[in-house]
Amino acid sequence: MADFKDSLIFPAGERFDNENFSGEVWLKMLTGMPCPVANVTFAPACRNNWHTHRGGQILLVTAGRGYYQEWGKDARELRAGDVVEIPAEVKHWHGAAPDSWFSHIAMEIHPELGPATWLEPVSDEVYGKLK
Repeated sequence: MADFKDSLIFPAGERFDNENFSGEVWLKMLTGMPCPVANVTFAPACRNNWHTHRGGQILLVTAGRGYYQEWGKDARELRAGDVVEIPAEVKHWHGAAPDSWFSHIAMEIHPELGPATWLEPVSDEVYGKLK
């Protein structure tokens, strides 16, 4: 992690122990309300559960290799420089590739509508199809 953390644009922050993530993740809040922005860093193979955002979300990929997937669609590989616009109430997940660290900036859209709705974990069957 030390080499990867040294390459990040924003600090990785503190380890974030949360039942909505499979694996190790670090979180650094960069701003608060009215527009929360966070740097989220995933260890290899770490991903978050399926979830939705009431107002939507934007991800700015800053390092490593990861994936984003919407319910019912194929996963999209992500690399530094990619942008993901997630519409409100779209069920999705995002996280690191099996063999790579991954970091993105997460920006909440209309956070005043409420927090994310966390759902079931991404199954090993779904995640196992990724390379």
